[in-house]
Amino acid sequence: MPESLPVVAHTIQLSLTPVFLLVAIGNILNLLSTRLGRIVDRSRQLQERHIATTGAEHDIVVLELRAVDRRFELTSRAIRLLVLAGLAIGMTVATLFVQEMAGHSLHHLAAVLFLIAVGLLMWGLGLFLAETRVAGEALRIPRDYLETHREL
Repeated sequence: MPESLPVVAHTIQLSLTPVFLLVAIGNILNLLSTRLGRIVDRSRQLQERHIATTGAEHDIVVLELRAVDRRFELTSRAIRLLVLAGLAIGMTVATLFVQEMAGHSLHHLAAVLFLIAVGLLMWGLGLFLAETRVAGEALRIPRDYLETHREL
């Protein structure tokens, strides 16, 4: 058995954790892209209503358009950060393999890249949390519709 085979196997084992993180990032990106599509669809509906409304109804449409615009911005930024996190994970894995192939110690670089990826992931998740908060506030049902004064 060639001596390099156990080294490659060890490097593959080391790169499993970053790869699992990459899979998680991919799943979150899928979720965010779906939300982004829904935000765009809602924006188009509201833009059509914007033209056709006046008075208080128009003001409601404008307020919702502002919320949709904020949601779009937060989701887009979260996607960018998660893509950057994915790229940092890829660079972490590549660094681990280059380290083994070149025989140079790049553990510190791999660690820094991994920490950058985790930081970007956390930042992106924070933006996702903010987007869900904005969405929740925009979708609050007016108290009048709930008829809380009645026993059902």
